[in-house]
Amino acid sequence: MKEWARGIVAASAAAVFASVLWFHGVPVQGQAAAYRAPRAIDGKPDLSGIWEAMGTANWDIETHVAKPGPIIALGALGAIPAGLGVVEGGPLPYRPEALAQKKMNAENWLTLDPVVKCYMPGVPRATYMPFPFEIVQSPKQIAIAYEFAFAERVISFTLTDKDKSPVDSYMGWSRGSWDGDTLVADVTGLNDDTWFDSAGNYHSDSMHVIERYTPTSPNTMMYEATIDDPKTFTRPWKMSMPLYRHVEKNAAVLDFNCVPFVEELQYGQFRRKAVSN
Repeated sequence: MKEWARGIVAASAAAVFASVLWFHGVPVQGQAAAYRAPRAIDGKPDLSGIWEAMGTANWDIETHVAKPGPIIALGALGAIPAGLGVVEGGPLPYRPEALAQKKMNAENWLTLDPVVKCYMPGVPRATYMPFPFEIVQSPKQIAIAYEFAFAERVISFTLTDKDKSPVDSYMGWSRGSWDGDTLVADVTGLNDDTWFDSAGNYHSDSMHVIERYTPTSPNTMMYEATIDDPKTFTRPWKMSMPLYRHVEKNAAVLDFNCVPFVEELQYGQFRRKAVSN
């Protein structure tokens, strides 16, 4: 058989094989049946458990290459790993003046990044820091306790559109609802003392965040956060990433009281000045 004929036969066989797989229900990408999560007491998806993101978004939510860390003595152990980023749709749409501020932040991140000083990480950064967090669920509210800096927040299902935060805060004011099996948190009342990452990406006190938590398997959830901040960005944008449940039998959110770790950094100069006087 000539070579061209063999090629036609092979192609035809491949097409037939693909058709057989299709009609016999072999799943392909995008066709997997929707996962139905276990139900809580009120019939809603039960998201309770200890969860954690895996990735490099805490270093930089955008695509980035590996680079040396700020402490030379740590060598490769202190280097910043590369990451593909979690932002959808290309570069962050900064306003020109905000982009200039971002670049300045990046150049001085070790002294300016709020989490270096043990400030609470805010929303959405608390979700993808390299620390676990625990979700505790009831029909009227969902409490989330984060390991870093004892940060915590409550997503309330009893708040209405008319309810406003009495004061801006690090973790904001979260109004909850359900969209099918997806938990939706409408977050306002955020201050501007948090960043998205250690690459200098930041926001203003006008930021509005819509979070979506969608269970995708017994031990995974898809997390999405849509950011709307007209003072900083020209349009809303979204980040997304999977979250993973801790399944080890002794899983727990432990203490990470970082205040003692930064006392010298924050207040050492005053102590030294007092001693010298």
